[in-house]
Amino acid sequence: MCLILFEWAPSSVNKLIVAANRDEFYQRPTKPAHFWGGDKNLLAGKDLEQHGAWLGVTRDGRFAAVTNFRSRDGDQYPRSRGQLTTGFLQGSDTPEAYLIQLEEVQEQYAGFNLLVGDTTSLFYYSNRSEKPPLRLEPGIYGLSNHLLNTEWPKVNVGVKGLREAIEQASDNEPDEHDEIADIELTLLGLLQNDKQAEDGTLPDTGVGIILEKMLSPLFIQSPGYGTRASTIVRMTKDRGIMFLEQNYDIGGVHTDRIKYRWMIGAQK
Repeated sequence: MCLILFEWAPSSVNKLIVAANRDEFYQRPTKPAHFWGGDKNLLAGKDLEQHGAWLGVTRDGRFAAVTNFRSRDGDQYPRSRGQLTTGFLQGSDTPEAYLIQLEEVQEQYAGFNLLVGDTTSLFYYSNRSEKPPLRLEPGIYGLSNHLLNTEWPKVNVGVKGLREAIEQASDNEPDEHDEIADIELTLLGLLQNDKQAEDGTLPDTGVGIILEKMLSPLFIQSPGYGTRASTIVRMTKDRGIMFLEQNYDIGGVHTDRIKYRWMIGAQK
């Protein structure tokens, strides 16, 4: 996962809105979002190389997502960052308790940013920051491959687009189970913005200006690496969960689109 735009608003109609892109090498084997785990409680795409997930939700409203922290660190680490999300989603610890335990073993992972939450709280933690796990206040946030709310061009464009989508959204939900709400389509369009940033606005993460520019859009395209999936998640005040995933192939070609809606506590 390389871009996560989200609003945490516990008292609003939509308690949590997430719009995220996963960027990865096209040759890396992946299974699109599906329910998995021993009790089929976890909904997420699956990295078939390390068997982890970049973003997922559970039937009872647990949420987790991870991005890598971009650097020239070439060290090898014993644990995969995709296990950070599944460790929380398949467990029972509170978000805060999970991250406190993670602090003790954080050096076993390459650089990461991690979001974990449930129906009552949302937390952020990075092992490339000296700060402890942070309980997030209500607000709109952007997260890419540096620390939370770092003002990279794609983060700024994404946060602005998310704010506008929320302001213009209707509270009306689709009438039919398989329809998509207007805000979800708007956010999907936002995530497909492939405009590259101007050279003078690019961050310097040590990978060189050519690669920085290629990685600068919300939606990345190159022959071997690019945006593989866009995901929209909404959790509503009335305990509803909506999950939409659009998958892509080389060149941004649309492939599988997966949609799920359910109510927390409803029978499977």
